[in-house]
Amino acid sequence: MSFTDEQKAALEAPLNRANVRGRQQGGRNVSYIEGWHAIAEANRIFGHDGWTRETTAFQCVSERERKIGKDQKDGWGVSYTAKVKVVAFAGDTIVTREGLGAGHGIDQDLGQAHESAIKEAETDAMKRALMTFGNPFGLALYDKQQSNVADEQDESKLRFIQVCKDKIATYKAGDAALADWWKSPEQMKLRRDFDLSQAEVDSLKALVIAKLPTTTGKAA
Repeated sequence: MSFTDEQKAALEAPLNRANVRGRQQGGRNVSYIEGWHAIAEANRIFGHDGWTRETTAFQCVSERERKIGKDQKDGWGVSYTAKVKVVAFAGDTIVTREGLGAGHGIDQDLGQAHESAIKEAETDAMKRALMTFGNPFGLALYDKQQSNVADEQDESKLRFIQVCKDKIATYKAGDAALADWWKSPEQMKLRRDFDLSQAEVDSLKALVIAKLPTTTGKAA
């Protein structure tokens, strides 16, 4: 078994622009999603009991005294690297992904600096592991054009279109029940609610017609 059609549609859906954050790093703008959002998306798509994560390695790579803040108080700068394994359960199949991350902690207290750096490194590694599953986990941000980052309304529409495509794919060629699904009041209402353009409707309709038996006639 593999991921369900609903899970596949969710993984292929674009990243909601409202969940994208930005920061300056090395003189350039960097887009990212926050760690809590990545966890929330994993719970939504895989299920609260459908995935796990494990920190398999971490290492302190830098620890040095430094000045902190406008007052230039004495403090510490600490950096860690971490490796995290994410396991998702797809029916009877176990899908494993790994990610490497880095974290930095700055604090007057050395222990607090270490704690901040470890947490950041673990979160960064987890996000990099989850990213390999699809756009909702930040994969879309690795494309400079961000063509798979969409506003919430567009995201919902694209997800609905993908769900329709996946539904059509479940029907065998010649199954007349596909026409009944396509012309059902519920399906027609959903197409209106999601404000599909005529071109988008025609694209889906072509997939339906291609599978209909010749005696069924054209889809509505």
